[in-house]
Amino acid sequence: MPHVDTPQSRVNAGVARVDITPPVGMYHRMWGAAKHDRSTGIHRPLCATALVLSPLNAPSETDDLLVIVAVDHCLLWGDAMQALLDRLAKSTGVRRERLQVCFSHTHGAGLMGLDRVNLPGGDLIPPYLDALAEKLTQIIVSAREHRQPATVVFGTGRCDLARHRDYWDASTLQWVCGFHPGGRADDTVLVAKLSGDDGKTLATLVNYACHPTTLAWDNTLVSPDYIGAMREVVESATDAPCVFIQGASGDLGPRDGFVGDPAVADRNGRQLGYAALSALESLPAPLTRHEYRGPVISGATIGVWQHVPLDETQRARLARWSIEQLAIDLPLRPDLPTVEGARREITELEQQEKLAHERGEESIARDRRAQIERLNRWLVRLAGLPSDGQVPLYATIAHLGEASLVFLESEHYQRLQTTLRQRVAPRPIVVGTVVNGSVHTYFPGREVYGTGVYQETVAVLAPGCLETVIKTLGERLHRQIAGA
Repeated sequence: MPHVDTPQSRVNAGVARVDITPPVGMYHRMWGAAKHDRSTGIHRPLCATALVLSPLNAPSETDDLLVIVAVDHCLLWGDAMQALLDRLAKSTGVRRERLQVCFSHTHGAGLMGLDRVNLPGGDLIPPYLDALAEKLTQIIVSAREHRQPATVVFGTGRCDLARHRDYWDASTLQWVCGFHPGGRADDTVLVAKLSGDDGKTLATLVNYACHPTTLAWDNTLVSPDYIGAMREVVESATDAPCVFIQGASGDLGPRDGFVGDPAVADRNGRQLGYAALSALESLPAPLTRHEYRGPVISGATIGVWQHVPLDETQRARLARWSIEQLAIDLPLRPDLPTVEGARREITELEQQEKLAHERGEESIARDRRAQIERLNRWLVRLAGLPSDGQVPLYATIAHLGEASLVFLESEHYQRLQTTLRQRVAPRPIVVGTVVNGSVHTYFPGREVYGTGVYQETVAVLAPGCLETVIKTLGERLHRQIAGA
C-alpha cells in the first residue's frame, strides 16, 4: 500500500540533567564593549544535560556509546577544553572520542578562560571549572546507568528567529556583524522525540542554528540567552528534558539582538520553542508508518490513511548503528598575527585607553578596551595552534537507524548544514557545531575572505577550508549510508 515513513531510530537511551549556574560576582565579561567584569545576578539558571545512546541489541556494559552533553556555555578555550575531556573520559570510563560536549554558545554565561583568573571575579573560574567537571561526570554516569530501550522519531519545523548577520554598512563603507534584512538564513528546526517502550517521553532534541547573541554588552546577568525560554516552552508541554544542539550559525543570529533586556531573549526563545513544539506535536506515534487504507464512500469518496505498526523487518532496520570519527587536516592562513606583534599593539592601546580616561573621552576609552580584548583573544588562539601550518578538525558521524548526527568543533557558516542535508535528503541530519571547543574559530566560505567581515578577520584557517570540510563530510555520509 502507498505509505509515508517518518524517520526513526531504535537505541538504548538515558538522560540526566544538572544545574551549572556560576556564582554571582564571577568574571562575566564576554563582550569587548562591556563596561562590567563581574556578573550582578541571574536571568535564568544554566544547565547541562547528558544524553547517552548505545546500540539497542548490544550488551548493557558495551563501550560503544555516544555521549552528548549539552552545556549552557559559550565555549572553553583549548587547554581548559582538553583538560575537561581528559577528566570526563577518566572519571566515566567513556572513550574520549565518544564524548560530544555541545555548547549552546550562549554569550550571556560568561567567558570561562583560565587567562582571566587575575581579573575581577576571575579567581572563581578554576574552582567553577573543577565543579563543572564533577557535575558533568555525575550526569553522564547517571544517564548511562539508566539507559532503556527507546524509539527516536525525527521531524522538521521552521522558525525565522535566525537571520543573516553579515551586513554592509553603506554609510561607513564596512561590513558589520548584525541583522541583514536581505540575507538568506536557514530556518530549519530539526527535532526529535525519544520515547521509552512504555510510551513515556524520555527527552526531546532541538537542533537549530542561531547565535545566542540576544544579550550583549549591556547585560550583566548570567543567562542561557534564548535557549532558556525555548526549553521552558518545550518542557512544559512534554514533561521531559529538552536537549539543545547549536547548528551551523557562523553567519546567523537573531533579528532582535545585541541588547541588554532579558525580556527580548525570552521572547526569542519562546518563538523557537513554539516552532519546535509545533514540529514535535506533528510527529506520529513511535514504530508506526502512515499508510493508505483505501476509499470509503461517504458524502464524498474519502481516501483513508491510518498510522499502522511497523512489522518486525521494518523495526529491525531502525536499530542499525555505526559511528565514525575522523580528523580533517586543514591549512592555517598565512597572514596570522604574531604573538609579539599582538603584545606590542596591546601595550600601545593600553596607553591610549589610559590617556582617553584622563581626558574624559570615555567613548574612545571604551573602544580601546574593546580592541585590547580582541587582541587578548588572539593571544589565546595563537597559543593553541600547531607550528607546522596544519591543524586538524575533529568530527564525529553517527548513523542511527534512519537518521544521522554530525558533530564538529568550531563555528561554521550555515552552508555546512544546508549542503549536507540537501545531499542526503530526505534523511534527517542533526548538525552540531561548537562541539568540544573552537580551536579554529570560524569557518566562513571562500568568498568571504578579504571582505573584512568579523568572522573572516578572526578565522585562523586559510580560504577554502569550509568547502573542504563539506566535501569530506558529504563523501563520508554517502559512503556510510550506502553501506548501512
